Amino acid sequence: MIELRNISAGYGNRKLVKDADALFAPSTLTALTGRNGSGKSTLLRAIAGLGKICGGEIAVDGKTTFASAMERAKSIAFVNTQRVRIANMRCRDLVGLGRAPYTDWAGRLSRHDKAVVEHALATVGMSEYAERTLDTMSDGECQRVMIARALAQDTPNILLDEPTSFLDLPNRHQLMELLGNLAHNQGKTILLSTHELDIALSAADTIALIDTPRLLMLPTSDSTTRTTVATVFGLNGL
Repeated sequence: MIELRNISAGYGNRKLVKDADALFAPSTLTALTGRNGSGKSTLLRAIAGLGKICGGEIAVDGKTTFASAMERAKSIAFVNTQRVRIANMRCRDLVGLGRAPYTDWAGRLSRHDKAVVEHALATVGMSEYAERTLDTMSDGECQRVMIARALAQDTPNILLDEPTSFLDLPNRHQLMELLGNLAHNQGKTILLSTHELDIALSAADTIALIDTPRLLMLPTSDSTTRTTVATVFGLNGL
């Protein structure tokens, strides 16, 4: 569970989000959206502990502070837009990096760690690709492997920055379906940023809409949500 308490975030003297309150509950998929430059990535990185806030506090599973980065990594996983294309690195090895918060100083995987890695690959449908190297994978396949790494990290909360970028339409829908299943069937709190309005409205439980400087929490089941989103984006309709 992630809670924003009177949060203000931005850069320089400009506050992109001001005095925002929000609750991202377990077993839910939330799509964070807004116009270009509205602060989606800024807010997402702040929640992940990778950026600063101007005011307020962020609670992750009730904690507002962590003793170390390793301790935070046991509560929240972050998948960014970077496409990993490391030659000769196997998918299984990349997913194994998700176990870093639990391994010894040398990063050795125990039998349990290896079982978690295999389960993560199976969950995203990538078991058959475990021995493939990253430089031979498509964008969609790489994105699934990155999500498997986040699953191997075994956190209750997963953040994703523009996970559907660079994917074709079928892969976008498949990825959102996968994330929805992880939220609803495994009890994860999943928050992702996206520009894909139609996909977000059809797949997410809630739209977290930045209408600078407001942050609006809009259930997709509400009949007025599409109208509100369209108005903020200056569209005739969705």
